[in-house]
Amino acid sequence: MSNGLNPEQQEAVQTLSGPLLVLAGAGSGKTRVVTFRIANLIKHGTAPDRILAVTFTNKAAREMRERIAHMSGKKTKSHRPGKPDGGPVVGTFHSNCVQILRRHAKRLGYPDKFAIYDRSDQESVARDVLRQLRVHSGMMKPGDFLSHISRWKNAGVRWQQAGELAKTDVEHVAASGYRRYQQAIKLVGAVDFDDLLLLTEELFREHEDIRLKESGLYDHILVDEYQDTNQSQYSIIEQLAKGHRNLCVVGDDDQSIYGWRGAEVQHILNFKNDWPEAKVVRLEANYRSSGAILDFANRLIAFNKVRHDKVLRAARGAGKPPRILQFKTELDEARGTVDEIARILDTRARQPGDFAILFRTNEQPRVFEMELRRAKVPYSLVGSQSFFDRKEVRDLLAYLRIVDNSKDEVSLLRIINTPQRGIGEKTIENLLAAAVNRGIPMWEMMEDPALISTLPEPAKQGVARIQSLVDRLKAMLADEKSSMADVMRQLISSVDYMGYIDRTYPSPEEAQARKDSLEEVVNAIAEYETENRDPNLSDFLDEVTLSGKEFGSPKEKQTQQNAVALMTYHSAKGLEFPIVYMVGMEEGILPHRRSISDNVDDVEEERRLCYVGVTRAQDELTMSLPLTRKKWGKQRDTFASRFLYELTGQADNPNRMKSIQGVRKEIKQGEAAAKRAKTKAGTAGTAGGKKASPKRGS
Repeated sequence: MSNGLNPEQQEAVQTLSGPLLVLAGAGSGKTRVVTFRIANLIKHGTAPDRILAVTFTNKAAREMRERIAHMSGKKTKSHRPGKPDGGPVVGTFHSNCVQILRRHAKRLGYPDKFAIYDRSDQESVARDVLRQLRVHSGMMKPGDFLSHISRWKNAGVRWQQAGELAKTDVEHVAASGYRRYQQAIKLVGAVDFDDLLLLTEELFREHEDIRLKESGLYDHILVDEYQDTNQSQYSIIEQLAKGHRNLCVVGDDDQSIYGWRGAEVQHILNFKNDWPEAKVVRLEANYRSSGAILDFANRLIAFNKVRHDKVLRAARGAGKPPRILQFKTELDEARGTVDEIARILDTRARQPGDFAILFRTNEQPRVFEMELRRAKVPYSLVGSQSFFDRKEVRDLLAYLRIVDNSKDEVSLLRIINTPQRGIGEKTIENLLAAAVNRGIPMWEMMEDPALISTLPEPAKQGVARIQSLVDRLKAMLADEKSSMADVMRQLISSVDYMGYIDRTYPSPEEAQARKDSLEEVVNAIAEYETENRDPNLSDFLDEVTLSGKEFGSPKEKQTQQNAVALMTYHSAKGLEFPIVYMVGMEEGILPHRRSISDNVDDVEEERRLCYVGVTRAQDELTMSLPLTRKKWGKQRDTFASRFLYELTGQADNPNRMKSIQGVRKEIKQGEAAAKRAKTKAGTAGTAGGKKASPKRGS
């Protein structure tokens, strides 16, 4: 082994040209390989800023930058392509596309200072569109409408094509709204997350000069988690790399679990077809899990028919065999699991942060939360509200967006009378209607003396105050003596947001928590200014919008608090825990009922989810299921997950097919009671959770 790398890792690091596919199994040290390879490229003469590394999360990008800096002995700051003295360009797909669009968006009819709408902004526009279409919430909610649009965009479908692909009445309504939605956000110079990819792909496809200019910035491109790419991401990478063909992609088709958001596992499966001269390196040594856990994982994933052939090998010893437990009810399952965790914690042999309880659906954790609270065991439910979704944080960021771009109508409508400054709802309606009628931004309408003169006196003063505030903040930004953190502190003071919190939230505890959020916003700005080579407000707002969903992410939470992690399999990807409990291992939950059909691809993705769960465990793994689960107020028999039979080498059990047929029947009858043969997952179970494995025969 050289430099701490095993032979396969070393081979990947030493391959410095041409297409390269690194099949990195779970726990095989892929991040280490990527960073060593970048360092090796630089060592062999590649200019650092001629290397582009693309990740899927800002946290992954930050960790990669830190590792590269540590290896090179230089502290690097975040930077953009083309800046002097830059290190490797490391960022997410979305952040890189933002920079490309900032340079060329005018070619597509967008301003270079376009706003990026987050989910809340999108829902505001979606509500207006559905109102125009006279679609009541019973037929389609804004979130459902946006999900249709996002699915189309992830598949590269523009609004002009959506109508042809729509099959159901609901899809036809969504297709009609798609056009209005897209026109509405473009009218105010805004894009959403999916547009960042879609518009970049469009730029490259329709403007060859831009594609050549952007691809010419780099000699090497590395893509992490390649199995998670959607159609637009796949196309963008292909367009950037096809000139020099120095493309290294790293990923694991066995961990492709994001099909619901457009990821296509075929991209990594077909890499050798797309790049015929590609070299393939398999990383199969697993440094995370015990041999016994990996035996389960290897047996399970082998049932997927479409995959790259690879087998994880344990770099550790055999360890404890995984357990399969059965309980009488889902409440007994939760109680048994939590009681066991509490007993282990009492011995002080483990910390709460050593445990994870993984589940498939968002309904499952309720009883586990109840039992964890009863047992006074600290826990963290991953997937709760993002820091940047809090009202007070969104308010302050909306002010900054107006300072940066006064045409941002959604942000203006949010803060025009927050805190209250005498501008009532009727005045806002009149201003907005006048702006729409004249086809100009509402901020410009507020600068029209003739219109302002018709407003009530309190509204006149309110408009004057907000205009004066924005002008002062812009002047501070232009003054080199003032930092962006200073601007934010001035904003909070000028609008007396602290007093607004005190008036709005009478509970001292809640008021203080919200004030703490304001401090954290100032801290976030100060940290951004410290870490970036040329900080500016536009880039900060882009970074917040793109990384807001990750703030308080699973990895962040686990390092910030010592608590049992309660999370879905999707949230757990990329994490590891000494002790893992996979609960609700039954047909209809894992695999999920939506996947139990004739579509083999759906079940294969569910199997990959199960595989991800198994490979999160380092030392101990427990899988469990209740023999009955309450449905519509009545206890119903459950069916052991087919995956339990597969990973224990008993997949030929005839009860497997009975269970599949039973769940299909239940789906068709709409949860109605059906008389079914009871499938037991092992020896007679009790509420205490006796050890079991799926039995052969009936």
